[in-house]
Amino acid sequence: MIYVATVHVASPRWIDLQLAYLHRNIVEPFRVYANLQDVPDGHAEKFDRTFTILGDHPAKLNLLAGEIAADASPDDIIIFLDGDAFPVADPLPTIRGGLQSTALVAVRRDENVTDRQPHPSFCAVRVSEWERLHGDWSPGYTWETADGKRTTDVGGNLLRALERTGASWTPLLRSNRVNLHPLWFGVYGGVVYHHGAGFRWAVGRVDLVNPPRLTTRAKHVPGLGRLLRRRNRARAQRFHAQTAAAAERLSDDVYRRIERDPDFYRELI
Repeated sequence: MIYVATVHVASPRWIDLQLAYLHRNIVEPFRVYANLQDVPDGHAEKFDRTFTILGDHPAKLNLLAGEIAADASPDDIIIFLDGDAFPVADPLPTIRGGLQSTALVAVRRDENVTDRQPHPSFCAVRVSEWERLHGDWSPGYTWETADGKRTTDVGGNLLRALERTGASWTPLLRSNRVNLHPLWFGVYGGVVYHHGAGFRWAVGRVDLVNPPRLTTRAKHVPGLGRLLRRRNRARAQRFHAQTAAAAERLSDDVYRRIERDPDFYRELI
């Protein structure tokens, strides 16, 4: 049995789309366990089981995995799937091929500057392996970026669990030949689409590579340092807001294309 764990927050806009692609592309029996937070009534019955788990995204996924493990058999497969992600082709050959020799199959977003961890937009793992790893989607474990700094993100602790146990994993990399955005609107491994930022502020790490130039020297003028810091904060906030607004407009345009054409993703790969 295949168990899909997904999370939808504050909006039902992705629910019908995601379920339609799941039914179109997964040919084996599957069940969908969903966490619905602040989603209007009338959608829970579309899933096999629903929960109202509060907290951050990794905590929701971890608890969904626990609920699935309590119902499933050790050889059953959990597919973690972001609410704005779905398969665009049958993912099971890729999943079963990867799980023959590695612990899990997951998106790895190399395009996001420093990401080297499994990403929960799409990850497939056997129940027994998730429990053996003591799987945890939380950030925490850190790694070094290209500029020598330490960073962490969702999936960090899962990366450490893999390293700690000496387990390898199969990364699904971005398949796009056409990139409407360097991070969002990605097809991975030719089998899964991730819209990106479908439920949150649409600014990714890759968007911040070239921030506005900020003034850092006050040249010993009384009160000027405070004024410069205030101006720098305003410029950074304006940059973030403009970046997010542009991504939101593009996101809505792509969403409408998905609604019109189930094969929209072919334009990207």
